[in-house]
Amino acid sequence: MHHDHDPLPGNHDHGAKHLYIYSPSSAVRDKAAFRRGIARLQAQGHQVEVDVSALATHTRFAGDDATRLAAIHRAAASGADVALISRGGYGLTRILPGIRYKAVAKAIAKGTHFVGLSDFTAFQLAVLARTGASTWAGPALSADFGGAGAPDEIMQACFDDLLAGHGQGTGWRLPRPRPDAAADRPVQPAMHLKRATLWGGNLSMLTSLLGTPYFPDIAGGVLFLEDVHEHPYRIERLLTQLLHAGVLARQKAVLLGQFTDFKLTPHDKGYRLQSVVDWLRTQIKAPVLTHLPFGHVATKVLLPVGATVSLSVQERDALIYWGPRH
Repeated sequence: MHHDHDPLPGNHDHGAKHLYIYSPSSAVRDKAAFRRGIARLQAQGHQVEVDVSALATHTRFAGDDATRLAAIHRAAASGADVALISRGGYGLTRILPGIRYKAVAKAIAKGTHFVGLSDFTAFQLAVLARTGASTWAGPALSADFGGAGAPDEIMQACFDDLLAGHGQGTGWRLPRPRPDAAADRPVQPAMHLKRATLWGGNLSMLTSLLGTPYFPDIAGGVLFLEDVHEHPYRIERLLTQLLHAGVLARQKAVLLGQFTDFKLTPHDKGYRLQSVVDWLRTQIKAPVLTHLPFGHVATKVLLPVGATVSLSVQERDALIYWGPRH
């Protein structure tokens, strides 16, 4: 895995930034992780502003719908360099109609980077569908900055790149060819795609928006997907819905990130995640690239949802580039 800009881990040369922490989805249950994340970001020299309702609780949510909508709008009005979610979970799809999208797009135009993942995918795709504005698929406060151990070095370096304005792309290594791969299935051939819209996120959240005004109409895009706690057959079922809806056939490439925390059963009889990947490759003409370092894992890159990117593959090296020269 590599970046076009690789600061030394812990070398935060970007200067103090204004970070706004808010909770648009599930309630924060791990208060210790929340506090650790804030302390670590402050120790890096940042001004960390915590939303007044960041620790609110209403059943499973971080406050009722009106409370969480207000938090989103305060984040948009904060003038922060980064608006960072405390955690994902569930709660954004039910409040999508109440979001003031013009205010969010205005904040993005003024320089606020909205960062998050998981349930936050719903917000990101809705913003893209309604305004065309870009957000960032990346860390959440508690899980990524507030863990018991130090934040992952690659995630931290990518976050630092975003804050410094240095991040222009990210790369990773594709897996080696499998010994059991068919002889007529060569290693991914070299490719270079130019000017494609990068979009995607959590597969379950993305698919849940299909057929709504919050699902982006992207043709010729690069679609990236990840998920957690979903058995491979459920992943295949979600992909099948996107396939039958015509979404996958319209993409230039599909990137599969990390699909984690599921348990196979004796009933599967050899059916596994690779089975899904192999099946998907028979269904669409676009290349399906795996091992993208993004998902519910510690080592994750930051990806600009809605940005125009280039995608290159040379042997096992894959690179997404969104800098000025792509």
